[in-house]
Amino acid sequence: MTSGRKREFDAEIALEAAMQVFWQKGYAGASLTDLIDSMGINKPSMYRAFGNKEALFVKATQRYLETRMQPHLKLLQQADLPLRQRIKNHMMSILAMQCDAEHAKGCYLVLCQSEMISGNVPEEAADVLARADALPKQLYTDLFLQSPESIQLGLHNHAQANALALYTLLKGTASMARCGTSLAQLEFAVDSMLDGIFQQRGKLS
Repeated sequence: MTSGRKREFDAEIALEAAMQVFWQKGYAGASLTDLIDSMGINKPSMYRAFGNKEALFVKATQRYLETRMQPHLKLLQQADLPLRQRIKNHMMSILAMQCDAEHAKGCYLVLCQSEMISGNVPEEAADVLARADALPKQLYTDLFLQSPESIQLGLHNHAQANALALYTLLKGTASMARCGTSLAQLEFAVDSMLDGIFQQRGKLS
């Protein structure tokens, strides 16, 4: 007697496919039909492997954070590079992803976080998105507060404002990339913002 029917799909591939659907359509815009068609499985298989739509979204978001965002964040830790270059490398890595035609343009998190205002995102999924929203802002703030170069330049005096500038720009570039703005154009915006941060040298009151 068999112990049960063997699952006939790769869960990682299916989860990646679901993530791509959420990236393209957001949480509210992604229907169950969209998801199971992209994942190549039926509805019972989806529920057995991942749970309901909200549980699937939570898993897909965690996958996005681990596979897409972590590599960008590691670029900030290259202590052998000047602080400005680390930040530029980090931001350009994100912008390259936002503009990549191999998947939906823009940012998965920015798109789905925008849906929270309408109340269309369930509580657990909203909590995941809120934590994801807070993470980079705190990392940027800590970078400006703790980097010896930042302290030497006086940038630590306005760490939160500088962090907010970085994060605000990246949210804006996500929308611009989704609308088709080129990577070269977005790079100019990054350089202009970094000029403003590093030329202030702690002079803001």
